Amino acid sequence: MEQPAGGRRPRLVSSLAFGQRAWEVTLEWEPGLLSWRDPQPPRGRDGGNYFVPASEIIVVEETEIDEKQCSSGKWQKMGKPHAFTESRPKQLLVYINPYGGKRQGKRIYEQKVAPLFSLASISTDVIITEHANHAKDNLLEVNIYKYDGIVCVGGDGMFSEVMHGLIGRIQKDSGIDQNNPKAPLVQCNIRIGIIPAGSTDCICYATVGVTDPVTSALHIIVGDSQPLDVSSIHHNNTFLKYFVSLLGYGFYGDILKDSEKKRWMGTIRYDFSGFKTFLSHHYYEGTVSFLPAKQTLGSPRDKKKCRTGCYICRQSKQQPEEQQKNYGLEHNEDEGEEDWKVIKGKFLAINAVNMSCACPRSPKGLSPAAHLADGSIDLILVRKCSRFNFLRYLVRHTNQDDQFDFTFVEVYRVKKFQFTSKHLEDSVIDVKDVGKKRFGQFCRDHPACCCNLSNSIWNCDGETLDSSTIEVRVHRQLMKLFARGIEENSNDEAIYNQSTAEQLL
Repeated sequence: MEQPAGGRRPRLVSSLAFGQRAWEVTLEWEPGLLSWRDPQPPRGRDGGNYFVPASEIIVVEETEIDEKQCSSGKWQKMGKPHAFTESRPKQLLVYINPYGGKRQGKRIYEQKVAPLFSLASISTDVIITEHANHAKDNLLEVNIYKYDGIVCVGGDGMFSEVMHGLIGRIQKDSGIDQNNPKAPLVQCNIRIGIIPAGSTDCICYATVGVTDPVTSALHIIVGDSQPLDVSSIHHNNTFLKYFVSLLGYGFYGDILKDSEKKRWMGTIRYDFSGFKTFLSHHYYEGTVSFLPAKQTLGSPRDKKKCRTGCYICRQSKQQPEEQQKNYGLEHNEDEGEEDWKVIKGKFLAINAVNMSCACPRSPKGLSPAAHLADGSIDLILVRKCSRFNFLRYLVRHTNQDDQFDFTFVEVYRVKKFQFTSKHLEDSVIDVKDVGKKRFGQFCRDHPACCCNLSNSIWNCDGETLDSSTIEVRVHRQLMKLFARGIEENSNDEAIYNQSTAEQLL
């Protein structure tokens, strides 16, 4: 043990046999790093320093250096698994959806996740959901404050259910009326962990970078924390839903509406309904009003992707804190009416995203430069165009081309927006309007006619929302996930460091 100068805590220095060489190992208490280096590197090779945060060490393995076979396979729990960080969870509430995706949620948790939680000395209370909204209703009654986090095993629908239950519970306990669209919601400090076991797992993919249950479990164990924006949807001062991923009207709403009738087809129903909706080529008239996010850094087309430790998201967190000091507890973010922008037209799709919405089929997502926690929504308007041009737009979600580089596509970074269908704007219904309604019914019965229908529905994080006039507001960093954002290895050395750490640990 070395005693550093300046009153700093001591550090431990030792050696570790790795192959045929002895490596120098150091445990720094204050930064919480376990580092190692080769004091006599081979010729032509840099004996650089390698390190791993001590908070990410879950278990240690017993070895006998005198034996030829060093690995004994005896894994030992750390005596004090929370010694280096308070962010690690000690007790979790787990909800498992046994019916989502390929009905593998229970098996995935029991075989891949539960053993890791046990090794990390995490106690769990497990609830297997039996019906829709089981988890949501349970969260309104259970003592959530004795848990360090909530884990949902399932797909995006399961996450949405847990999110609604947790946010609703926190607002209820804080005396906040969710039906008031202007009410400042209270931040949820209880983190949610996502163990992917659904059909798409879009939210997990966009916040972690992969849909691997073990990777997600490790993020939970080491106590990672990723703030996340949440948007609320209201209609006539009535709360409807929250969303964190996609709110889509027109194309994506029609796909979801049609696919709900074909659940017997399994996951292939999305491809079938997507192809059918593309051929129908319906457009919808309406008015979109939005408040631009002027104080948010970046723009939807700047190609600055949201990654671990995102600078834009960090700066966005500091702005409200400075405003609170300057303006008091609640700073009015509603700018003057002159700052609102109004767009009327015929739209094939209206998409609002809080994140990139990346998935394995579309690695860039609907808005590649959208950020997880910058307090804004990327609003994408796709105006009426030919089928061929719309196909070009869709194809660009799967390649590296700029998907917004079309005359019929507009994208804005906003804090709030409202939408009203043209069908509802017409207050006076004359004979001509009645004729249009009858023709619209014919269109619904014969979707290939490709004309203007009166209304679509909203695709709200994969769930249907039937309201043609809505008001949407984003709540900056309202909740937190057990995640750290998508990581990118900058070079081969980083990959080597990671693989070496895995061998040592």
